Amino acid sequence: MNFRILGLSPAPFRHLFGLSDLALRAYGVQRQVADRSPGFPDRIELRDAEPGETLLLLNHLHQPADTPYRASHAIFVREGAEHAYDATGEIPDALLRRVISLRAFDAAHFICGAELASGAAIADAIRRLLTDPATAYIQAHFAMRGCYAARIERAEG
Repeated sequence: MNFRILGLSPAPFRHLFGLSDLALRAYGVQRQVADRSPGFPDRIELRDAEPGETLLLLNHLHQPADTPYRASHAIFVREGAEHAYDATGEIPDALLRRVISLRAFDAAHFICGAELASGAAIADAIRRLLTDPATAYIQAHFAMRGCYAARIERAEG
């Protein structure tokens, strides 16, 4: 079974790009400059920022459904990122180099499965979760800090 991994759309964050640090604080957002790579995984392009690139650290509602699983957490978005990651059958390096918590959700947005995986084992874990017909989508989280990483769906075709 093939899968599709999606980064976040840049649209909800564009109004923050280029604001002063003072203006960002009014939104509860902090600008950070990457001082190493890996270390600052952007959730739009699903890549680690290069040293010197700026990112916005903000709270993101990654599970907005009105269920007990409603959740938000801190994420990085690279300032100026314009193209959301969207690939079929590929795991981006930002996920491959970390331990990933995969959380499968059903159509009612309740967890119906979960796995921890790293490296090449991530693709196999995704496929196992997607073989369950109850799985509507998967959310990937960086296991160490619990931050949302990406959405995973069944690939069309």
